[in-house]
Amino acid sequence: MSLRRQPSEERLLAFAAGTLSPPEAVVVATHLALRPETRAWTDLGRAVGGDVLENLDPVALDADARDATLARLNAPSASETPTPPAGADPSLPAPLRHFPLGRWRWLGPGVHVRDVIGPRDGDCRVILLRIAPGQCTPRHTHGGLELTCVISGAYATEDGVFSAGDFEEADPNVTHQPRVVSAEPCLCVAALDGQIVLPGKLGRLLAPFVRL
Repeated sequence: MSLRRQPSEERLLAFAAGTLSPPEAVVVATHLALRPETRAWTDLGRAVGGDVLENLDPVALDADARDATLARLNAPSASETPTPPAGADPSLPAPLRHFPLGRWRWLGPGVHVRDVIGPRDGDCRVILLRIAPGQCTPRHTHGGLELTCVISGAYATEDGVFSAGDFEEADPNVTHQPRVVSAEPCLCVAALDGQIVLPGKLGRLLAPFVRL
């Protein structure tokens, strides 16, 4: 799978359909918040879904459908700004503001990681990764799929520079070592399935100390 700067069309349509896992949806939503021009595919997916619903044959409603609908109407509006939970960071993009965060943990020189608590699907979870200027992550591949969106700063890989709003999609066939090229720290959000894999004998020795 090649690296991209925006999600694949299939992933954007799955996001629109609500079929992405919660961790993947959080990272895609963050990308869309930072790069709203990418919304064309999600808008198309929602339009197609609406057309399908309009052409479905009508079916009888459950007896309690009226009460359930009234209960939803009486619920707080989705447009209201909810109070961020304790431990949340209101300075983050909107899709991340509603989750509490774990403490920052050291991953290597100039590299720290913290958990985004809540969105999870089996071994797939969401993390924030902060890398200091001029520093890089360990060279690694992946035990599963890794989706990353840059929130601020920029990093470079063999495929070029990824800056704020850019999206990286990598699987076990991709080996890379992101290095920060911005004057400010690079902050990213990632949906990570399993652990990163450090190649070689040295990587196996270091693996217990490099846990995301």
